[in-house]
Amino acid sequence: MPLLILLLVTGVFAYFTYRRMTTTLTRDCRWRQERAQGQWRCGNCDAVKPGLAEPRDCLRRR
Repeated sequence: MPLLILLLVTGVFAYFTYRRMTTTLTRDCRWRQERAQGQWRCGNCDAVKPGLAEPRDCLRRR
């Protein structure tokens, strides 16, 4: 049983590490798809990205 818990904790940690390395999105990024215009708009900073695939990068001005 302790081995199962250790594997579960390790798997969750590995998943979070993978997600952090493959995206620059933050908790503030709230992308909404505007299908009629064929674009995505951020609900927080109002950034716009054209295309049908969900954005994987934060476009917030720094």
